[in-house]
Amino acid sequence: MKHEWRKKEKQLYIPKVKPELITIPEFNFLTISGKGNPNNPEFSDYIGALYPICYGIKMGLKKNPVLENYYDYTVYPLEGVWDISDEAKKNYTENTKLNKDDLVFTLMIRQPNFITKEYVLETIEKVKLKKPNPLFNKVKFEKITEGNCVQMLHIGSYDNEPASFKIMEEFTKNEGLERISKVHREIYLSDFRKVAPEKLKTVLRFNVQ
Repeated sequence: MKHEWRKKEKQLYIPKVKPELITIPEFNFLTISGKGNPNNPEFSDYIGALYPICYGIKMGLKKNPVLENYYDYTVYPLEGVWDISDEAKKNYTENTKLNKDDLVFTLMIRQPNFITKEYVLETIEKVKLKKPNPLFNKVKFEKITEGNCVQMLHIGSYDNEPASFKIMEEFTKNEGLERISKVHREIYLSDFRKVAPEKLKTVLRFNVQ
């Protein structure tokens, strides 16, 4: 039976529209890092480097399931970890208006636990032959542990996320915890190319201690 994250892992990917505490264990990811305004056309090139490899892995194993403990699965959603550049941090205050050109990001798509680095590297080489993309060389296989986090579902435009973060930060304070940094994770449950901004669904998450 196919593993569908929307049904099997609701706690991780389908949270409520109110904050909650969650502990995230180690998972495998394909990652790619960059910087700049996500509204710029080249941002889509980073996304376009991840998906062909993810589907190459999925379809390659479906045809020839050579990895131990293999099972069929739905490709996981796109995620992004967001920060601002070191230069921007020098002059940053709570009242500083965000300049999106200062953003730095790591985009990623989770992989099942049975996926290995060796299989990923083999797949990347195969995908390069079919659909060349210079950004394929920036894709990495990484094991990432998020640990203790606060998360909630944000519905609406990405530009309105600060309102949700304010709610999350108040919840964190009331729980006797603190947000570790302004770095945060977004999990994109909607395709921004097909869904109206006011209907976008995004999981917001940040680390706490």
